[in-house]
Amino acid sequence: MAEEVLQVTNLSVEVEKKEILHGINLEIGRGETHVLMGPNGAGKSTLGYALMGNPAYEVTGGQILFGEKNLAELSASERAKEGLFLSFQNPLEVPGISLSNFIRSAREQRTGERVRLWDFRKELESKMELLQMDYSYAKRDLNVGFSGGEKKKAEILQMLMMKPQLAILDETDSGLDVDAVRTVSRGVEEYQKDKDGSLLIITHSTRILEALHVDMTHVLMNGRIVAEGDATLISQINENGFEQFE
Repeated sequence: MAEEVLQVTNLSVEVEKKEILHGINLEIGRGETHVLMGPNGAGKSTLGYALMGNPAYEVTGGQILFGEKNLAELSASERAKEGLFLSFQNPLEVPGISLSNFIRSAREQRTGERVRLWDFRKELESKMELLQMDYSYAKRDLNVGFSGGEKKKAEILQMLMMKPQLAILDETDSGLDVDAVRTVSRGVEEYQKDKDGSLLIITHSTRILEALHVDMTHVLMNGRIVAEGDATLISQINENGFEQFE
């Protein structure tokens, strides 16, 4: 059995005094890819934000262990330094810092080591080529003026360059056309080649999953996990939708 990277036990989460998640249990092993599926409004993004430590999402019960660390004791920035990564549905624009400088600074903070500029640039160029991103985007302010597709690619680029222990991808395929989904999926495949890196893919669609190896699938409805299984559960959802779990 794979070493556990994330262990969520009986987790309950409130947003603006309204309980959204009710007693969530989830375990992710090192190198595993898990998929969290469910209809819109089920609470999928709430789980991602709670894991990352967004203060608007109040944990009212249960426990989150990341390796041996209790995440309740860590701020969002400390969680990132420990190796937790969250891609956003709607990435924010950050004027004043280029995409390249943002990634380089974040990686240095994550590893505690200086990054050699020449080596960093070569690696960045390679990852951007994989994602079919023009290198000029590296010099532009983070997400400023980027299309929706380029913002999503920039999120995957950050994941590839940061090499987190656990990457949480929140609706990464949302709003993308077919070609962009394939490109983003290639980036996720590249991340999967690192057998130490774990993934939690949050989605209500299966497009991004078509070329990926999936170890476990979880179905979230009305704030509760109502079904779990291997990758065959994805095909079952494609055929019969989420209504079968009501």
